[in-house]
Amino acid sequence: MFNLQFAISPSSPHSVPVPLTPASFSIIIPTLDEAATIAAAIRSAIDAGAHEIIVTDGGSRDETIAVATRAGASKVVRSLPGRGTQQNAGAAVATRDWMLFLHADNRLHPDGLKQACDAIGGSAAGDHPILWGAMRQRIESPEWIFRAIEGGNAARVRVRGIAFGDQGIFVRSDVFRREGGFPDIPLMEDIELSRKLRRQSRPVLIPGPLTISPRRWRSRGPIRQTLQNWRLQIAHATGTSPAKLARRYQNHPH
Repeated sequence: MFNLQFAISPSSPHSVPVPLTPASFSIIIPTLDEAATIAAAIRSAIDAGAHEIIVTDGGSRDETIAVATRAGASKVVRSLPGRGTQQNAGAAVATRDWMLFLHADNRLHPDGLKQACDAIGGSAAGDHPILWGAMRQRIESPEWIFRAIEGGNAARVRVRGIAFGDQGIFVRSDVFRREGGFPDIPLMEDIELSRKLRRQSRPVLIPGPLTISPRRWRSRGPIRQTLQNWRLQIAHATGTSPAKLARRYQNHPH
């Protein structure tokens, strides 16, 4: 059964019901030397019902592009490196009514896009339609610390209206473009996008879960990595430039 979403046509101020299905989402995956992970990410999007999967590559020197093509990517876009820049490049060629940004080492739940459709459709007739959202995470490790990280990340979306890039941010395409997309900064582009979007509506957090690789925590240890993330967020909130934060970050993405 289709959900009906009330969407605003750019050429008309009137709300009209349109069918919302998993195929209504363009999945945009930024990559840089992700030959080992990209096929699983693409397969998860296909299994979730997506028909348009866009890989935006920032200059991989491995077989990422070839693997992505074989795995079923609809489009492969070459871009300057930088997650925000790459995601904007993918958004520029996206044709669906909604976009979802998926990291290459993440995997969508088979029902993830349907859950998003249900949440969006359920809000359409109300005074506060959903314009964007994110997904609960499941980090692939049994350690208790990762359950705490998952809970903290979910609470941040609910309480502060801030989603990280590895939470499967999804947004209505016209809203994303109207807000100017991701800022062209080397770090914290996901936080800045969230700040813009939360002025338009509160995000919805759907259950997913989005499966997350623990590799970025493994490289430094989950507690050290989480503490570093907090320090970077505090520095960003108090005015430290993204360029300076990127130098501190030392190529360990959050």
